[in-house]
Amino acid sequence: MTYRGFSLSPLALAVGSLLITPAYAEENQEPIEEIVVTGSYIKSLEKAIDLKRTNIGFSDSIVASDIADFPEQNLAEALQRMPGVTIERNKGLGQKVNVRSLPSEFTFVSINNLATASGSGGRDVEFDMFASEIIQSVTVKKSPTAADEEGGIAGSVAITTARPFDYDGRQIVASVEGAYNDISEKSDPKFAFLASDTFGDWGALASLAYSERTNRTDSNSGIDFRPLSRWLEKSGSSQWQSDQAADVLERDTGITINDRFDKDETSRVVFMNKVGDRAFLTEQEKWGATLSLQYKPSSEFSLTFDALLGNFDNHEDQYDAAAYSASSISSLEKINNYDNTTLADYGITVLTDVNYAATQHEFLSKENSSDTDYQQFSLTLDWMLGDWEVYGVVGYSGADKLAETTNLKHTAYRPTRTRYTSTGGETIPSDNPDTFDMYNSPEAYTFDYYEVNLEDISDDKYAAQLDFSRHFQLDFFPALSKVQFGARYTDKSKQRNYGSNRVTGSSAGDSSWVGTRTLADSEIHDISDLVSGGEYLSDVSSKQDWSQISNNYARNELRYDGFAVDFAPDEFYEVSEKTTAIYAMADFVFDIGTLPATLNAGVRYIDTDVNSSGYHQVQSDDGSTGYTPAPISKEGNYKETLPSINFSLELTDNLLFRAAASETFIRPALTDIAYKRTVSLSEFKYRDGNPDLKPTYADQWETGLEWYLEEGGLLAVSYFEKEIEGVVRESLTGVVNDVTKYNDNGTVDGVYDFDVYQKVNAEGSYDVSGLEFIAQIPFSRFHPMLQGFGINANYTTLDNSLTGASDLAIPTPPEGLADETYNLTFYFENDSFDARISYNYKDKYVEYIERDMYPVYRDAYGQTDVSFGYKINDTIKITLEGINITDEETTGYTIAPAFPTMYEFSGRRFSLGLRGSF
Repeated sequence: MTYRGFSLSPLALAVGSLLITPAYAEENQEPIEEIVVTGSYIKSLEKAIDLKRTNIGFSDSIVASDIADFPEQNLAEALQRMPGVTIERNKGLGQKVNVRSLPSEFTFVSINNLATASGSGGRDVEFDMFASEIIQSVTVKKSPTAADEEGGIAGSVAITTARPFDYDGRQIVASVEGAYNDISEKSDPKFAFLASDTFGDWGALASLAYSERTNRTDSNSGIDFRPLSRWLEKSGSSQWQSDQAADVLERDTGITINDRFDKDETSRVVFMNKVGDRAFLTEQEKWGATLSLQYKPSSEFSLTFDALLGNFDNHEDQYDAAAYSASSISSLEKINNYDNTTLADYGITVLTDVNYAATQHEFLSKENSSDTDYQQFSLTLDWMLGDWEVYGVVGYSGADKLAETTNLKHTAYRPTRTRYTSTGGETIPSDNPDTFDMYNSPEAYTFDYYEVNLEDISDDKYAAQLDFSRHFQLDFFPALSKVQFGARYTDKSKQRNYGSNRVTGSSAGDSSWVGTRTLADSEIHDISDLVSGGEYLSDVSSKQDWSQISNNYARNELRYDGFAVDFAPDEFYEVSEKTTAIYAMADFVFDIGTLPATLNAGVRYIDTDVNSSGYHQVQSDDGSTGYTPAPISKEGNYKETLPSINFSLELTDNLLFRAAASETFIRPALTDIAYKRTVSLSEFKYRDGNPDLKPTYADQWETGLEWYLEEGGLLAVSYFEKEIEGVVRESLTGVVNDVTKYNDNGTVDGVYDFDVYQKVNAEGSYDVSGLEFIAQIPFSRFHPMLQGFGINANYTTLDNSLTGASDLAIPTPPEGLADETYNLTFYFENDSFDARISYNYKDKYVEYIERDMYPVYRDAYGQTDVSFGYKINDTIKITLEGINITDEETTGYTIAPAFPTMYEFSGRRFSLGLRGSF
């Protein structure tokens, strides 16, 4: 194999990998030398098209300068430009990736052929810890081969990075950038450096990257439905709340409740449970360092050691002014308005404007901090041994995340009025003489608690693989082109510890502050001072600022000497998973009539052992409860055989027909199979892990046409269908009787029966089908004067047969499934100047199902980004980029847009950078 040197965009090289290791020759395709490109966006598009054409099966790729030249904040936002790929945003930042809108845990992610460790509690990968500058190429594979590691029903994301022998001699690259957020009014630095060189048979590459990000988000959110059963099921000393709710409902709406304990009836009258004004200030710090040492005495042998270290420090201050209508002492006082028409098809009446007798008003100062360390080490062998190509890898990928969340809570119980607005909800004074202005009455709020939660997650993944392949030219079987077989062993484990402690006084066990210490007794600041950047939601005239305690004050003044958080035994779990896979496949090249055809067919066999452990609650003879002295384990095993087939037919020199079919699966989320129990007091539910969960399976097939145009152009269309079975859903599996429920202040709320829910594999199957369109067109094909101009666009539309898991049988698509997504980029490029404007759109989708009854939608969202670059000379380039330049809001609603759940702004972000390669 030969390698060509190139001058890559400095930010692409500027970390050769901020949090990842260098590239390998993929085991199921020819080694790719063509991913080495010049620092040109147009050339990178052409190379991505080359990869799509030569790859086995359906796939899409982006290569180095394609990513680095996009105005992206991290790897997730770079991937959203690809066909069928969408992202989940958090406070304006892309965090998780969805392929064809299926849940993020349905996508398998690997970095240089090693499954990616993550600080999340599940299998999904938190992409916000990866910078887009670090990548050489990314391929999203939508039809697997037998050689691909299993675990992606939606598809797999294969990330690769650079090695020293990818370049011709010495390469030194540096970049510096400053970014500005127009809400926080803060500027953040980013820099990167990479050096690579070869010394005869040896090569070395090292990189370092560092970045900061400050972002403010204003959000009128937390607005949710709650069924009137909250009060109607009250009994005993709380019977008056039930009677008053029923009387006010009948008096003001004419609705009569026949059976107050019939959940199907009482769940169809709903009110606004909570409405909050929230201001967030997010501060992130990220760094990464990599080292690649490569021994390559000839084109037939290469041995590479890769190492990397990375850290992602995330800190978020959150300040809430919220009204909780369903407090333990509140009740309906007056229904000013209601809506029984919008959701009439489901028999639901929404109380849209209500006076409550004793709303619980909350001022919450919250701090969410996490520190994630990421490391990956691998040794990779590529060896041409006679007629055989031998590929081997042994490696480790690990992540350790320590997260602390705090909540300082002050409450005031007063009669107020809560109602929907066009952008969310609001709480205002009612006509009760005891009402008040919830935003400007600090003396009315008394101390409830200061809670500190600590979570520690460790994720370790070990892997070893040996792969053999050989090309053939047999006279007796001329169609056989290549055979490939191998084995892979993986050992994955994830451990989670969690603990919580509350401060209620000046020392442990002291509760003298509860109900006596007011908000006014502490140092308070205006919200615009707590989160820099001006007044809250300035475009909404009805919103106003408020004052509360800073998180720094709470941390420094409220934690007494000796305060600590101990991990709780019932919150611990550990899941280990060991798999052995063997596979074999063959490539065939033949003609159908006069048309050249290729066929890849193979089978993969997987044996999986699972061990889930956790502490269990036990009861002593005297009635006291405790936990087992050591974790109790439960083991499981399943074996699967997964066939796959990929076919292509050259209808003309530039028109390609593809078809693919395969069986695949996704293993259950680790949190779902963990041996543990959690409780939801507001829902009167226990949730137990289920170590007996099985994978979710999919039979899938796809056909498509790809028309390759001159100068890197492409027009393509494909139709795909997936039949998915064994979907994991929550189901009622038992009841725990006579559970005493306590309020936050320690008083008894009542004695209730708690339902026990577990995740189970649902019976039956459902279909997801869709169409994908791709248009990559250089305009020079129309006229020479349009040289350098072009468009890169894709569109995906889906259809599915599944309704969501609503206990009220409300027709709901699967969570996360958007019907339509599309990306559109117009670009211009010449020798010294480049410009791009990109628009990314994701249709509405169900974010979650509130209380397992009411679907909550994230509204459709579209964002416009721009990028400009000017080469001062052959080595220096200046860049200007803008993200979300039209300042789009993020919105959501419950069932119908008439009932908004959130109205959120994260602002625009602009950056100015300087890049140099030497």
